[in-house]
Amino acid sequence: MSRLPSVYLSHGAPTLPIDPSLPSAEFASLAQHLPRPRAILMLSAHWGTLAPVASTAEKPETIHDFYGFPRALYEIQYPAPGAPEVAQQAVALLAEAGIAAGTETHGLDHGAWVPMLLMFPHADIPVAQLSIQPRMDAAHHYKIGRALRPLRDSGVMVIGSGQITHNLRAADFSARPEDADPRVDEFTDWFEAKLAERDVDALLDYRRQAPHAVLMHPTDEHLLPVFSALGAADDDYTLEIQSLGTYQRSLAMTNYVFGGAN
Repeated sequence: MSRLPSVYLSHGAPTLPIDPSLPSAEFASLAQHLPRPRAILMLSAHWGTLAPVASTAEKPETIHDFYGFPRALYEIQYPAPGAPEVAQQAVALLAEAGIAAGTETHGLDHGAWVPMLLMFPHADIPVAQLSIQPRMDAAHHYKIGRALRPLRDSGVMVIGSGQITHNLRAADFSARPEDADPRVDEFTDWFEAKLAERDVDALLDYRRQAPHAVLMHPTDEHLLPVFSALGAADDDYTLEIQSLGTYQRSLAMTNYVFGGAN
């Protein structure tokens, strides 16, 4: 079996599946040229714990963890099977790396099911979630990704789901894509240049080195999953960038695929 890529997704607003002004079709296009995984291990910005926890749910519920949106959104179900054996594998790999992790039966939050619904609408790929640690730094999440790297050799795709820029206080929900704050591009250009250079040290120190880092991420839970996807990638990864534009003035939607050797 070929080694699978690892992926980072900017999952956008919960309304991504029902708002025609948002780039939902592009997620399907991305999935169509990725190798089909036998299972997915998802690290979403919307499940945070003090220490890593893997979900062993066999039939994870669809969690509607948002408020004030159209009724149609709350009626969406994503009945993908769980992947408890992948969750247990992840816990074992983390233990080998000296990272203690637990298990519980957790459902799929919108950071997981929204992009999965668009990419794999038949809900026929098992999905397990692994929590992030919002109180821990980028290096911690990179180390988690490094520990999970062997999963890619067994048909498991490691996916981090967040948002490459995420400052809701700076957002303007009536803004057009052309109204984007120019500082968004300055941040993402820096980040993508460092990804292309495979400059992991600079990326892990992004909060000090990247332009407008604190403005783009007042708290960094939506960026932390990219470091786990990066950690899970090969040292000599190839980088594919799917840029979908900037919405609500400050929320860039960019997806990254870290390819590996066959």
